[in-house]
Amino acid sequence: MTQKNRYYSRSKISEAKFRQLIRYFAMDLTATDCAELTGLSVRSVNSIYQRIRRRLAQQCEQVSPLGGELEADESYFGPRRIRGLRGRGAGQKTVVFGLLKRGSNVYTEIVPNASKAILQAIIRGKADVASVIHTDRWRGYDGLVDVGFDKHFRVNHGQNEFARGNAHVNGIESFWSYAKRRLVQFNGVPRHTFYLHLKETEFRFNHRHDDLYKALLSLLNKHPL
Repeated sequence: MTQKNRYYSRSKISEAKFRQLIRYFAMDLTATDCAELTGLSVRSVNSIYQRIRRRLAQQCEQVSPLGGELEADESYFGPRRIRGLRGRGAGQKTVVFGLLKRGSNVYTEIVPNASKAILQAIIRGKADVASVIHTDRWRGYDGLVDVGFDKHFRVNHGQNEFARGNAHVNGIESFWSYAKRRLVQFNGVPRHTFYLHLKETEFRFNHRHDDLYKALLSLLNKHPL
């Protein structure tokens, strides 16, 4: 039997229709809007969207160690802080750690907390030891020099210091702002799908200078759904 759709194995959707769906996905249209434009059911579009996100997540997880000028930071996603709770991640927020190569790609990972052990384990696994690491003064980054990252520069946000020469984390903070603005459109992302939405956002950011539609088709041509 001839495969009708090279991007989606055993699909009942024609390749032309699927390419149309991919174009709308690249435009960041919701599943509801995409369904109206393609004539597919919302359920079908949602299912395909989730499959695409899984493929994007798999691609993002294959990132090689990052090198050069890197920025490391953590951010918190979810509901507003609950009154009476203080500290990083208060209010049942999801903690996400990010590592950004300046002018290039970002890597994100959901973590249970922002402890030194967890953050530095990721840095040691994802950053070249010869990298220049920029962070804020959070204690989770204490001792990076002791584990081999002897080019570690920090800014003290607590003292309203956001840049000192070339030392800053403005790049990764710009990514956090982009990610939170983008995820607002979903009116709350369920915890069980947050990882996939996060990785989709990471993929979009990393291809911000590319034709995303072509990038998606190229990926799915190599690794069909």
